[in-house]
Amino acid sequence: MKLSRRQFAGLALSGAALPRAALAQDLTPAEAQRAAIFGTSSEFREAMALIEARGDSDMVAGLLLSLRFSRARAPRISQTLEALTGEDHGSDWFDWMLWQEANPQIIPHDSYPAFAREMYLRLDPNFDQFLRPEYITRDKTRIRLEEVTWGGVVKDGIPSLDNPDLIAAGAADYLRGDDLVFGVSINGDVRAYPLRIMGWHEMFNEVIGGVPVALAYCTLCGSGILFETKVAGRAKPFIFGSSGFLYRSNKLMFDRGTNSLWNQYTGAPVIGPLVDSGIALKQRPVVITTWGNWKASNPTTRVLSLNTGHRRNYGSGVVYNDYFGSPDLMFPAQVDQRDHAQKDYVFAVRQFGAARAWPLEAFKRTPVINDAIADTPLLLVGDSATRSVRAYERGVRTFTPASGRIKDQDGVEWQVTESALIGPDDTRLPRVAGHISYWFAWDNYMGDAATVYDG
Repeated sequence: MKLSRRQFAGLALSGAALPRAALAQDLTPAEAQRAAIFGTSSEFREAMALIEARGDSDMVAGLLLSLRFSRARAPRISQTLEALTGEDHGSDWFDWMLWQEANPQIIPHDSYPAFAREMYLRLDPNFDQFLRPEYITRDKTRIRLEEVTWGGVVKDGIPSLDNPDLIAAGAADYLRGDDLVFGVSINGDVRAYPLRIMGWHEMFNEVIGGVPVALAYCTLCGSGILFETKVAGRAKPFIFGSSGFLYRSNKLMFDRGTNSLWNQYTGAPVIGPLVDSGIALKQRPVVITTWGNWKASNPTTRVLSLNTGHRRNYGSGVVYNDYFGSPDLMFPAQVDQRDHAQKDYVFAVRQFGAARAWPLEAFKRTPVINDAIADTPLLLVGDSATRSVRAYERGVRTFTPASGRIKDQDGVEWQVTESALIGPDDTRLPRVAGHISYWFAWDNYMGDAATVYDG
């Protein structure tokens, strides 16, 4: 998944030609849609003429799918798209997809799900597990199927780490002090998962402190979210993997029990048999910080071993280095950039029936922010340099920084821990789950339903 957005537009599929009987005068809309990518040269020309003459924008989604995978036919497909929409984005699949996202009133032809399924199964027959015909019709999905895109890998092409080997902190001589890690502490079980390893795997399934959890790390949107995987009413915890599909530049993960596709950002199933289950995974706190800081605060921590069972270059700054260093996205997603650049970092909380984000930039001015989400007062302790933010319920108290420590309005010092903010009389203010994210993902998924701290 390290191709540029322009390279993706030139990927090609091979396929069988249409039956010879499918001539222009006999083509149905479904056959014309299929001919855009799978037809012979003459069938392709006839299909484009028929689609233009028909003049209905319900063919746009199928044409966009064809545009991505056929460089040779892109100019003629683009001409047809312009005729149907009045828009001119040339052969730029990326820009056409942004236009499609901004125009949800355009409903694809009823044949689109079957066409998309055929296209994607040619890339990987295992995609059949996710795109069952009975689950991909418009009335069954919770996201627009036409906005589901291929991420460039097959099913499990980004392999999850399931109960991986861990080593003691002192044995982790492969780590540098400034390497970033995901830090997790549950019921006294303290662990670190380096981003330089997790970037290659994007998912772990573990039991930490007796709690089954999965870390879903979408490298494209900069968010690592820790979910509880044991759900009431289900006998076993969910085990997750990476499907190979994306939605608005966010990974769609899948559970190995039902093969439902889940939105990584919301922790809810969006395609498949669990769509109407009402399940939304509960979040657990996780922090990004440096290995040096985490080890100093948690000397008993264990950390991922390099012995993952996979051959990858786990060196510092290797995985997704070009993407992380670029202001551009690899896949299309609409974003409001009036106040924030699309890859600015925010700390995101979705709790207490509300959603709110704090730009990481705000913590450059102060490491301590007293704020609230809905009617719940929060304390946020952050460090923009290490991408570290922890949130706590603060009740009626307000806090200020004091020489690297935290004190309340009465001048009493409190201890910042992974589970709670602890006062000298052992008063505990509980941690609140949240995660780091690129702005574009927060804006795209939360939008007007969320608020943003403006400092």
